[in-house]
Amino acid sequence: MRVLQISTQSRQEFIDITALVRQIVLQAKIDNGVCLVFCPHTTAGLTINENADPLVRQDIIKHLEKLVPDNGGFSHSEGNSAAHIKASLLGSSVSVIIEEAKLRLGTWQGIYFCEFDGPRAREVYVNPIKSKA
Repeated sequence: MRVLQISTQSRQEFIDITALVRQIVLQAKIDNGVCLVFCPHTTAGLTINENADPLVRQDIIKHLEKLVPDNGGFSHSEGNSAAHIKASLLGSSVSVIIEEAKLRLGTWQGIYFCEFDGPRAREVYVNPIKSKA
């Protein structure tokens, strides 16, 4: 398992970590298997989505804000309940098949770290696992 160190710059942002995950898979020298990517934070998450047009990321952030506004009248005393909810909606992990030593993402797909309570120093765990067969 490897740990990615991520420094976010904004309250909410999506950071493309695809190249970093690909590098870890290459270094692991695994021909076939699965790569587990996990976010150990309750106010951040992970998603796989389009990586060709950055406006898609902006649209997701904008509409998550409409769905769960920061000023939604939450009871949580830290004032970041919206970040907890957004992270729960996206999820804390993604899995990607490794085939012929490459991530089997779709043509337009990328892996994104999703910050909802930044800026912060964050970690993401990446664990490529070799298939037994």
